[in-house]
Amino acid sequence: MNRPVHPRARGPRTVLAALAAALLLSACTQAGSSATSTTSSTSPVSATPSPAPSAASPLPATAPTPQGLLLTADFGADTVTFVDPERGAVASVVVGRAPYGLAVGADGRAWVATAEGLAVVDTRTRALPARVPYRTDTGPVTDGEYRGGGMGIALSPDGAHAYVGVNVPGTTGVLEVVDTATRRVTAVVPVGRRPFDVDVSADGAEVYVTGHDSFDVTVVAAASLRPRRIEVAPYGTEGGLGSWLKPHYAAVRPADGRLLLPFEGERLAVVDPRSGRTTVEPMTADTHQHGATVTADGRLLVVGTGAVEPGTGKGPSLTVRSPDGTERVYPLEGPHEDVAASRDGRTAYVTGGYTRDGHWNGITVVDLETGVARRLPAGARPLGIAVL
Repeated sequence: MNRPVHPRARGPRTVLAALAAALLLSACTQAGSSATSTTSSTSPVSATPSPAPSAASPLPATAPTPQGLLLTADFGADTVTFVDPERGAVASVVVGRAPYGLAVGADGRAWVATAEGLAVVDTRTRALPARVPYRTDTGPVTDGEYRGGGMGIALSPDGAHAYVGVNVPGTTGVLEVVDTATRRVTAVVPVGRRPFDVDVSADGAEVYVTGHDSFDVTVVAAASLRPRRIEVAPYGTEGGLGSWLKPHYAAVRPADGRLLLPFEGERLAVVDPRSGRTTVEPMTADTHQHGATVTADGRLLVVGTGAVEPGTGKGPSLTVRSPDGTERVYPLEGPHEDVAASRDGRTAYVTGGYTRDGHWNGITVVDLETGVARRLPAGARPLGIAVL
């Protein structure tokens, strides 16, 4: 996310240069947690303060990985971390500089998008058998929000291909297609700028790349690799690279395959990837939004990072949106970035890494029925997360 040249608005606004300069210094550092849980009908939902994180005993190096752990990508380090959802971090594996997104296949291999290449981790033995270099030159290997290299990533349903969005600083990004059997890049497809997220249709026929800085989703046909751009800009594109009001993460709705892209806790862009048509539905959290995922029963989980403009929005939160559009909004302590759901859909795991200031080294575990949340230590600035 970039610093803004204009604030979030429900209608068109003009911003004075002085205000823009102030926002450049302070807008995304707000880590307030004063938001209260609400539903779309404003009914209150109780919240319980988080207990202090508890430490977990590290796994012996030769012990197999237990079932039911989580895996996080440590953007603030060069590792992925294995996390016991009850006790916290239990092991880590070095994968490469500034890992961002990750995806885990049915075979237990995790594919991790780092600044240096696509790392392959055997999650059962916690070993790194390979790292696949990108075919695209992304410049010097660095850290930080704007670093080059892999960002969003997804696997095809059959596990035969990994699709990684590669950021190329200063220009448009690419989608690199990796054959998971040979561990080689087989194709490079042009997409939008800074590909925050990559998703795949349920049948594997299409790949969807969310271009943060280009206000778009690129639809890539898996068979022909032909790209097609869909602009997704429910607030318009005013401000360009300096705007806050851009897409970040998407989720594929199980019921009809449409893409769900949340904006600012106010608007949900629903994109039909076949027709390119976008409709907009209201949301209730009133907070800048990043990570998104869906549960098997179609609930949309969205991470709120906090108010863009101090005094005009609410703090960090997790929105749970039912298929009928009703929402429950649970407050979180400080900014978070991404989210995964347990297999049974009862628990959300929200990473505390955050791509901007205000991150912390852990995850928040949220009971989706009660809204009770607890914090766990987990790696260094964790972003991507998966349930093993």
